[in-house]
Amino acid sequence: MEILIILVCVIVALILLGWLGLQIKPKSFPAYPQQTPKMKSIPLPTGLPVPVERFYRQIYGDDIPVIESAVISGRMSFRPVGGITFPGRFRFTHITGEGYRHYFEATFFGLPVFKGNEHYLDGKGVLELPFGLSDRGENIDQAANLSLWAEYAWLPAVLITNPRVQWEPLDADTAILVVPFGEHEQRFVTRFNPRSGLLSLLESMRYKDSKSETKTLWFNESTGSQTIGNTALPATGAVTWFDQGKPWAVFTVEDIVYNSDVSKYIRAYGP
Repeated sequence: MEILIILVCVIVALILLGWLGLQIKPKSFPAYPQQTPKMKSIPLPTGLPVPVERFYRQIYGDDIPVIESAVISGRMSFRPVGGITFPGRFRFTHITGEGYRHYFEATFFGLPVFKGNEHYLDGKGVLELPFGLSDRGENIDQAANLSLWAEYAWLPAVLITNPRVQWEPLDADTAILVVPFGEHEQRFVTRFNPRSGLLSLLESMRYKDSKSETKTLWFNESTGSQTIGNTALPATGAVTWFDQGKPWAVFTVEDIVYNSDVSKYIRAYGP
C-alpha cells in the first residue's frame, strides 16, 4: 500500500510539474537589429468595397504606407502533437507579396524544447518541423501562398498597395479578397466587425499537407490591438481548421520592423 501511495504521489507531482512548465511563457526574441527607415506612402485607392474602405480609413487614414518587407516577432501558443498546448515564440520574415520564412520555438519552463523553420520562397514551400519531419509539394505551395497573404492581417497596407491584389464587394460587412498564386489566383472571404469596422476573419480553402486529397476550410481570426509605430494593428491571430473546431495556434505580435533588407535573412535558419 505504501508503494502504491508513493507511486500515486510521484505521478501527481509529475503532472503538476508538467502543467507548471507549460504555464511559463518564454522571453521574447531579442530585438531585430535593424530599424524601420522612413516609409513612402500612396493615397487610399478609390472604388473599394464599403467595408474595406471603412477599415483602411480607420487604420491608416488617407495615406497608405508602402511595405516592402517585414520582420514580425511575438509569442504564441500551439498544439503541434498529442493535443498538448505549448507556449512559444515566433519570428516571421516577409518580402511582401513574394515569400516568407517562419521560425518558431515551443518552450517548456521558458526553454526551447523543439523548433520549426518554414520557407516559402520562389513559389515553393518547404516545411521543416521538429522530430525530423518535413513536407513539400504542390499542396504545400498552395497552403503556403495562403499563409503568405493571410499574415497581412498584420500588414494590411500590403493588401491595398500590391497591384495584383483585388477586392470584390459582397455585403455591408464582407468582401472577397483575391490574391495572386503564380499565374493563378486564390480567394479569401474577408469579414469585418460590424461595430468596430476592423478586420475580424479571413476564410479560405486550404490543403493541410502534401497527402491531402481535398481542401479544408481554414479560418484566420484577428483580435486585440497593438500599436506599431503610429498604427494600431490587430495584435492576435488565431488559426483554426474547420474540422477541429478550435484554434491549433494563436500568435500575438509584439514588434514589427518594416522595410529592412531581409534578402539574406529570409533564407537563413534560426531567430
